[in-house]
Amino acid sequence: MTQLDKAATIMKLDRSVHEILRQPKRVLTVSIPVRMDDGSMKVFTGFRSQYTDALGPFKGGIRYHWNVTLDEVKALSFWMALKCATVGIPLGGGKGGIIVNPKELSEGELERLSRGYIQKIYKYIGPTQDVPAPDVYTTPKIMAWMLDEYEKLVGEHAPGVITGKPLSVGGSQGRGFSTAQGGVYVLREAVKKKNMVPSETSVAIQGFGNAGSFMAKILAKEGYRIVAVTDSQGGAMNRSGLHISELEAYKRERGTVLGAPATEPISNDDILTLDADVVVPAALENVITATNAPMIKAKIILELANGPVTPEADEILHKNGVLFVPDILSNAGGVTVSYFEQVQNAYNHYWTEEQVLKKLEAIMVAAFSAVWETKEKHNIDMRTAAFVLAVGRIAEGLLARGLV
Repeated sequence: MTQLDKAATIMKLDRSVHEILRQPKRVLTVSIPVRMDDGSMKVFTGFRSQYTDALGPFKGGIRYHWNVTLDEVKALSFWMALKCATVGIPLGGGKGGIIVNPKELSEGELERLSRGYIQKIYKYIGPTQDVPAPDVYTTPKIMAWMLDEYEKLVGEHAPGVITGKPLSVGGSQGRGFSTAQGGVYVLREAVKKKNMVPSETSVAIQGFGNAGSFMAKILAKEGYRIVAVTDSQGGAMNRSGLHISELEAYKRERGTVLGAPATEPISNDDILTLDADVVVPAALENVITATNAPMIKAKIILELANGPVTPEADEILHKNGVLFVPDILSNAGGVTVSYFEQVQNAYNHYWTEEQVLKKLEAIMVAAFSAVWETKEKHNIDMRTAAFVLAVGRIAEGLLARGLV
């Protein structure tokens, strides 16, 4: 809301639009009874926040986590609306969650929970209404269960009700690494703006999970020098450049990159202030703060994680001339390919990976350009520019519909 207020002031946002955007359009809270393997009954609480559908159906993931709260789900649904609007895809913002530790459930219990959630919300979702997707601790397998349950309830095939599905039931090529790939396209544009050359650009990545490892692999192929990566246990650094395929093999065997051959250890804190041209926070939120922002040496910060830079740090980075590319632009590759998945489901015609990536590149490049132009026009940082652009597009939708 603070970021919304900041953008609203800069763009002189219509007061009625501003008021509408301060609350979700609809919030669902549901109780999900699940018969456990031991015969007992346990009731779980689930949420679905539908923030705005001014530009298209609500869109956003479902997370399974013990710390899920209604406030978190509401905030993330707003963030999803901004992300879709930033890259210009015709979708709104939604988010769901269930308060559960999925690691404590058997596969059968997990399936019954997933189907039970859909039983409670199916009247409020659908290919033209609200389209969920995977998020924290949810997987393509869980999406397939949810799809199957929805189709049983409505009595017809409707693969576009959910994205992030396995290929066998209507998933899209390229979806597994689309977040990282979208980030690579955005970084390429940022590097050009800084008059840097990929082959002479060093990169440090905090977080060697799904998105971070794919990004390291893709960037290395494009000639960037990956000098450091970290995971939850620590990190590996080599100033001459890491061999990513060897590092992946080491992590598969040991469960961490820490201690990999021909590398020096580096901590998750130190990697952020490393003397590298590009730093990519790809793991946790709030890792670049007012405390360490003054020590950042990178020319570019690219947010692959959600919310890794605090608002206070934004101010410091902007003042110090660091170009930081916000999450609602740089990690929007995932939701963009989810949109492609919906389109393919509607057509019942599927694209090759090459076709998917070509379409993704066009959208990410155009989005970067639009955010950059907004930044230059208002003389503001990239995050504020993305907010101004996204809120402006949502406002246009609300105004066109006569809702204000």
